[in-house]
Amino acid sequence: MSLTSFEEAISILSAISSSFEKENIHLEEADGRILAENIYADRDYPPFNRAAMDGYAIMQSDWEKGIRKYQITETIFTGQPAKSPLTSGSCYKIMTGAATPEAANIIIRREDAAESEAQVILYSDGLKNYQNIARQGEDSNRGTLLLTAPVKCSPQVIALLATVGKVTLQVYKLPKVALITTGDEIVSPAAGIGPFQIRNSNQYLLRSLLNQWKIRPVLCAHVSDDKEKLRTLLSTALEAQLVIINGAVSAGDADHVPAVLKELDVKTLFHKVSIRPGKPILLGKATSGALVFALPGNPLSCLSTFTIFVEHYLYRCFGYEARPSQLLPILESRTKKHTLTEFFPAKADHSGGLNGIPFNGSGDVTAAIYADGLAMQPADSTQLNKNDFITFYPFNQNK
Repeated sequence: MSLTSFEEAISILSAISSSFEKENIHLEEADGRILAENIYADRDYPPFNRAAMDGYAIMQSDWEKGIRKYQITETIFTGQPAKSPLTSGSCYKIMTGAATPEAANIIIRREDAAESEAQVILYSDGLKNYQNIARQGEDSNRGTLLLTAPVKCSPQVIALLATVGKVTLQVYKLPKVALITTGDEIVSPAAGIGPFQIRNSNQYLLRSLLNQWKIRPVLCAHVSDDKEKLRTLLSTALEAQLVIINGAVSAGDADHVPAVLKELDVKTLFHKVSIRPGKPILLGKATSGALVFALPGNPLSCLSTFTIFVEHYLYRCFGYEARPSQLLPILESRTKKHTLTEFFPAKADHSGGLNGIPFNGSGDVTAAIYADGLAMQPADSTQLNKNDFITFYPFNQNK
């Protein structure tokens, strides 16, 4: 079977990706969800001329006349309107955040004042119009587009949604995901372990990666290398929208996944991509409509194929154009002896460049511990020179 190129695999995946359905949720449920509607300012922000600090609000014309001693007309607190008009030679004592009456167009801070009883002497140099006043609408006007969907509901986004009174919002629905790990040698991290067994770290890796999207699998199970047990479990799993299988996807005697998927009428869209690590990856489409990703079992292969392929699919279905990537310079030369597209763990330097992280193959459980993401060395590039720009896929970037 010929290998599918990385570019062709991404093209196939893009073509079958369609937006998830949408639903309305309450603001309290929005953390981490992907917004599916644009958000506009419901009024001017600030909604009034707002005092930027505690001080004394005066008319600039008075200052220009040389008036330095003022009668305090009243004190304006936040949330309260002024009760009295401002006249020449008078001022308002005003608190940070309070509405500044239109007649007052300068605030002199309290540190530059000497107050005695109901009078104050003001000291300052180089005053300008609306000094220390945030003017109505200077941040945004009513109707201004503030957020363009899709966007992740981060704490900052949620604060903005609350600010504009958006208590019910439209988001993309979370897909129903079935997660299956395979292998006779795989045991639970809580179980006793034999000398030739491996703890099921990939299940926890994949659950955590899905949780970055607030996706919690409706089915999460492990199955031994038994073809009948695998078929039974997959028959149930295919009722979900998205099925992620880990392991048993290559060409070994116990790698039953491709054959069982075929028996279950799952159409193979590609199997084996010219990449390293992760070459055995399989993408299939079930008659039920479920999309199936079968990822290889080595830890770095599992992480890499999820990052490059599954996340590309999720980004597309959540309304984004593609999974985010960056073009960054590599800070050391790098050679590969094969013609596969290679992904390797890399750390971003403070200068904005990339340093590759040494690792011992795709089975190295520590390979990506200190990585900020995966860097790509293209298939036709056997040599990367220092400062060559390459594609970098940062981890955990669903924003």
